[in-house]
Amino acid sequence: MSNFFKLIYNELIKTYIRKSTWAMYIILALLIIGLGFLTNTYEKTADNYDQDNWREVLHEENEVYVKEEEEYFDGMNSHLIEENNYYLEHDIQPTGFGTWQFVLENQLLLSLVSLLTIIIAAGIVANEFRWGTIKLLLIRPISRTKILLSKYISVLVFALFTLLFVLFFSLIIGAIFFGLDGLNPSIVIEKSTGLAYVPVIGEIVSGYGYKLVNLVMMATFAFMISTIFRNSALAIGTAIFLMMAGNQIVVFFAERSWAKYILFANTDLSQYTHGNAPWIDGMTLGFSILMLIIYYAFFLLLSWIFFTKRDVAGN
Repeated sequence: MSNFFKLIYNELIKTYIRKSTWAMYIILALLIIGLGFLTNTYEKTADNYDQDNWREVLHEENEVYVKEEEEYFDGMNSHLIEENNYYLEHDIQPTGFGTWQFVLENQLLLSLVSLLTIIIAAGIVANEFRWGTIKLLLIRPISRTKILLSKYISVLVFALFTLLFVLFFSLIIGAIFFGLDGLNPSIVIEKSTGLAYVPVIGEIVSGYGYKLVNLVMMATFAFMISTIFRNSALAIGTAIFLMMAGNQIVVFFAERSWAKYILFANTDLSQYTHGNAPWIDGMTLGFSILMLIIYYAFFLLLSWIFFTKRDVAGN
């Protein structure tokens, strides 16, 4: 077993020794810093409502929002007005935009994390063939299954570490720009049933957790393409195209009875939370989980078959 963990360690070293990998993290860090700066410039902070006259402040804001709608176009500030009215009706003093909300909104960056993970997954097997190092890897007294599994686990570790980097670096940058507003403050957010006042930590855990499902599935798909075709460019291109066009594919075939079996109809498990209606009638949480397990097993099975049975003598 120690040899197996050494394999994983070696794969991670090969990943993180590259300058391109650190360039990915620098880009993510700069994006988070930029978002923190822009958010701090334009969002309302807690200072707006830290006095006893916060109700008057909300009424004044609503008057401004209504005037803006009259001058420009109707509905422009409807969400902001609705949110302010929610605070007033429920006698909740707003906390303004804070660190935890910044962390929550940065879950959108996980699409970029998926892209970076796809790049790593697409090259981790294909590059061994392209560089001619696959023979040196396979002559070691370790089974092909362990070699393949170590590569796949290292991809998952990279994905998890990058997700945690976004989470904790967002927390650090948020704390610098906005200050920490408690360990688990509540915020008003939009649900399918309307606005709700909910603890932000729970929303962060669920939001990042649901994104992690899609992240793992796309990384596994890119890993499979890389293993089968030994072509990192093909794996990257195919995976990115499907990641970007997956939802549109589901929408296009939504009227077909078999559309619910499409992978991308099932990767967003948040469609079953807070009273949301699933994309396609007849779908349930259990059904989507089952479909994800089937796709996941299929991707790994194909990867294993092609990697363990391939003759590398001519490579």
